[in-house]
Amino acid sequence: MSTPSAATTSRWRALTHHHLFWPVAVLVALLLVNVPFTPDFFSIKMTDGHLYGSLVSIVLFGSPLILVAVGMTLVIATGGIDLSVGAVVAITGALTCSYISDQADQNALSAVFLAMGVGLVAAVVCGLWNGFLVARMGIQPIIATLIIMVAGRGVAQLITDGQIITINSEPYKLIGGGYWLTLPFSIFVVAVVVAVTVALTRRTALGLLVESVGGNAEASRLVGIRSRRIMIMVYVFCAVCAGIAGLMISSNTSAADGNNAGLWIELDAILAVVIGGTSLLGGRFSIGGTVIGALVIQTLTTTIYTIGVPTQTNLVFKAVVVIVVCLLQSPKFRAKVFGAKFGPKSGAASGGSAAAEPAKTVTTAEAAPKMEVS
Repeated sequence: MSTPSAATTSRWRALTHHHLFWPVAVLVALLLVNVPFTPDFFSIKMTDGHLYGSLVSIVLFGSPLILVAVGMTLVIATGGIDLSVGAVVAITGALTCSYISDQADQNALSAVFLAMGVGLVAAVVCGLWNGFLVARMGIQPIIATLIIMVAGRGVAQLITDGQIITINSEPYKLIGGGYWLTLPFSIFVVAVVVAVTVALTRRTALGLLVESVGGNAEASRLVGIRSRRIMIMVYVFCAVCAGIAGLMISSNTSAADGNNAGLWIELDAILAVVIGGTSLLGGRFSIGGTVIGALVIQTLTTTIYTIGVPTQTNLVFKAVVVIVVCLLQSPKFRAKVFGAKFGPKSGAASGGSAAAEPAKTVTTAEAAPKMEVS
């Protein structure tokens, strides 16, 4: 019978080895850092029927990043990468605002919906192009998506004629800057996208198919999985998520900026995915971890301004924090710094009896990798 202390140690060890433990711990630490500088940081107030507060603002301004990061998660799970999401954000916002600005009545719902449809169709086209180059032409994902990353930003500026297009449309303002049921409407949009993504990838076989393609695309094809179709699908989904984020960003500012909208959001999205525990090598992924990773990035941005870090050094500060988070997620690093208690679970790392067990012959069936769902 194990003693209470042994049981507590076992539970603590299991908790610290959960893939979401360290991202959540860092998120909580970042939130607490703000308290000495802003004593009412955790307070939420109701004004004119709307909820306001630092926590609400973090989720509000982090909504576009969460959307882009969720789409990026599935792309990375297939062993790819999408550097074009920032340009897709700019193209979607530019097309939508350009169409609305040409309307006699910018508040007409039909015009707003049509404009949003045009923007999202453009996002789908970008996703199909990326998927075609990667899956059909065999071009490396980082090169294939770099094409739209560079050219797409120029296309967005051509659409806006190099100017910032401003609009005055209340229905469109709702998407990124409006409120519904006392909360920012963008939070509900993010919740729906995340819920649908989790349902499709964890309640159906789609998640296993994506992970199998990321593990070995050729082997997946040989066993009957249409790996190319899966790849094209995830790039389209990532582009659609970026398109919705573009609608949010342009809606929140009531303007389209082809040069700066979504600038470098692809890097933050990749960081969010990595912080959430998804490997850049492909395979297993975690949507929940990605959401937490995106919140860590947005909270870090808020913290930088709260504690008064000089503007010229905020990127360095941000990079240092991201490095610390990634190191804390490394079992080998934790084992060397904190000891075996926080290290890997394997017998060799924890000093267990696994190393003393006699070697046994492993059959081909036993050696075959098994697919797991996170």
